[in-house]
Amino acid sequence: MNRLKEKIVAEGKQFFWIFVYLWVVLGLFSIHKSIVLQERTLIYHQGFALINALILAKIMLIAEMFHVGDHQKNKPLIYPVMFKSAVFSVILMACSILEETLSELWRGKAISIAIGGGSLKGVLVVGIIMFVVLMPFFALKELGRSVGDGKLYEVFFVRGTQYTPQQSLSS
Repeated sequence: MNRLKEKIVAEGKQFFWIFVYLWVVLGLFSIHKSIVLQERTLIYHQGFALINALILAKIMLIAEMFHVGDHQKNKPLIYPVMFKSAVFSVILMACSILEETLSELWRGKAISIAIGGGSLKGVLVVGIIMFVVLMPFFALKELGRSVGDGKLYEVFFVRGTQYTPQQSLSS
């Protein structure tokens, strides 16, 4: 029973950090969209950002249960970071397209791809942006796996790192 509780707490923490990161990213995208398109539906889009972040965080946890990208774990960190960023940017794009489609249907409009201006180029650019935005997330995640999640958390949130100069070989 204690092991189950530990697992639930660990997954809850993991879900929380994934959710927060995605909510910030998707929230910023929705703010940007509202400003560029001069829309007055900022709160409406933030609601979708929140819901998408919750759904995508759960999808990411499930993907980790299925060990997505784990075949890259013995390679240099750049490989799993790039692979996972690519896979999850595709998932994010699919969810964004689904969101826009549902939004169009909700408003009674015809279904269209409204991401990136609706063109293939625009959709690809948004996908590339998402790919780049996910790289720091997966870089920290993979670094934490390499050095130990507890150690990475400690360095970031508990204590500051201290610089200790190395001895010169000439001395």
